[in-house]
Amino acid sequence: MRSPLYQLPVEQNWDCHATGNCCREYRINISEDEARSIELQGWDTVRELGGLPPVRRRGWLRPRYFLNRRDDGGCVFLNPEGRCLIHERFGYDAKPLACRLFPYVLVPVANQWRVGLRFVCPSVARSAGRSISEHSAELAALAAGLAAREGLSTEGNEALTRPPRFDSNQQLDWPDLVAVGERFLELVRDRRDPMELRWRKCLALADLLHQTRLDRLPPVDRTRLLSLLLSTADHTQRDARLVAPPNAYGRLIFRLVASLYARKDHGPNRGIAAQGRLALIAAVARFARGAGPVPRMNLLLPESTFEQAEAPRGPLGDAAEKVLERYYTIKVGSFQFCGAHSFGLSFREGIESLATTLPVILWMMRIFRDMPPEASAIRAIGIVDDHFGYNPILASRRLRWALNLLARRGELARLIAWYGR
Repeated sequence: MRSPLYQLPVEQNWDCHATGNCCREYRINISEDEARSIELQGWDTVRELGGLPPVRRRGWLRPRYFLNRRDDGGCVFLNPEGRCLIHERFGYDAKPLACRLFPYVLVPVANQWRVGLRFVCPSVARSAGRSISEHSAELAALAAGLAAREGLSTEGNEALTRPPRFDSNQQLDWPDLVAVGERFLELVRDRRDPMELRWRKCLALADLLHQTRLDRLPPVDRTRLLSLLLSTADHTQRDARLVAPPNAYGRLIFRLVASLYARKDHGPNRGIAAQGRLALIAAVARFARGAGPVPRMNLLLPESTFEQAEAPRGPLGDAAEKVLERYYTIKVGSFQFCGAHSFGLSFREGIESLATTLPVILWMMRIFRDMPPEASAIRAIGIVDDHFGYNPILASRRLRWALNLLARRGELARLIAWYGR
């Protein structure tokens, strides 16, 4: 019996519109069997692939295989019309699993696969195409392929993987962890509040759960306690203007984190990194100083200043709030923020890491102040989601320590309120 796909409670559409962004932006890791299959497809490397071999190999004892790339960074199989040559000649199923998966992120949660999405794909960010529910057959096949590759059992009702820890002190089983996740999802989807308040409530709930040690209670009391804690988190200060501003330390760490999320080191939108390492170091130093022009770490960022990025933008409006709600509903509902899909972060660390993306997105939206709020939200989310769960620097020990300190001191909630003004 195949493990079922969990349908997220959100209206999200997607179809591939052949922008070619994914084929220009990312290095595609493939298996040895996939490399062998592609080699056997009989490509004319001179006339069809620009004189390049289709596959690159790295290492000998434990070799890794990748689809080759052209000098401009694009996949060797990307044609001028933005389409895949393998797909055109041999069909969709002949492509490597990584190519077929994008922009989906399938996360094993208990005995289900939860469907996440990468908003770095323009069609996902705009919710353009058919409803995700119409892709169910395709997703089921992808889940089966992923389970086979990872050696996960899809028979019976047993869990596909072990649950991540809730925090450093608590290990919950899947039913309890899923119940906790549902409470955070309720907060993220509560349209009575602006998104910045929803996330400040999420941080309050995470802290309360850490203090109460849910794992020490008998199962019959856990549901009651979760409801009580949710009610307690609801008393979070509602007016962002009455929340104390972040201190100098909080702002410094925030700007350094923002520089990482803004950074683009490859692809057509490569920013300052194209000028060399010294230019990149100087740009990070300017982020640390936080004055004057904002370095264009990504060519999608317009010319702006740190002073402009600190000026309140005012209410986002319903359209932009809905984009943010769609993004965070998918991230929280799919459990894409913790466990193996996010560098082994605990549930609590993952929630706080995801919460950090909100002030970064709101900060970028101020830089895109000449765009309508909805368009600026889509652009900022796309830039940020290029890194979330995929940039190992964001999960480094030093940065995890710094972000943990921000959360423990209340600076993360203050940053969210500050950039939510």
